[in-house]
Parts: sequence; C-alpha cells; structure tokens
Amino acid sequence: MTESRCGLLCSQCEYRESVPCSGCIQMQKPFWGESCPVKSCCEERGHLHCGECGDFPCETLHQFAYDEQQGDNGARIEQCKRWRQETAAQS
Repeated sequence: MTESRCGLLCSQCEYRESVPCSGCIQMQKPFWGESCPVKSCCEERGHLHCGECGDFPCETLHQFAYDEQQGDNGARIEQCKRWRQETAAQS
C-alpha cells in the first residue's frame, strides 16, 4: 500500500500522531510548510508516488532522500522501487 509520494513510510513516522498527519496523499497542504516539491511534482504528473515516474529517481527526490537533516539515506527511494515492482506484478 502506497503511503506517501516520496516513499516515506507514514506508518513509521514519528510525527504522525503528534501533528496529526494523514499523509501527503490525503492532505492538500503538508503540515511542515506551504508545499512539498516532491508531492507537487507527483500530483502535477498524475503519479501516485515517485516510482511511477519515467524520471525516477530524479534529482529532487535524491536531494530529499539524502538531506542531512531530514533525509533517510535513500530508504524512501528503495521504498518507491518496491511500490513500483508491486504495481508491475499486479498488472
């Protein structure tokens, strides 16, 4: 089940309960700011998550995944790959 646009596992996010956050797929505007470039890009291109994109993994997602403060050392990119494989297997 896809939980986010970028591959973040919302079910494991420490902010989910305290904010409260329904996940970027469900919300209009992210709780952390005016917008999210990854969320906006996916929505503009009509993708559920980044793994559906022909440009995957792009520089925007790469910067997001490897950000020193909020990145996850590429784990979200790997998650998008898994979602992409699951979708292909279902087709």
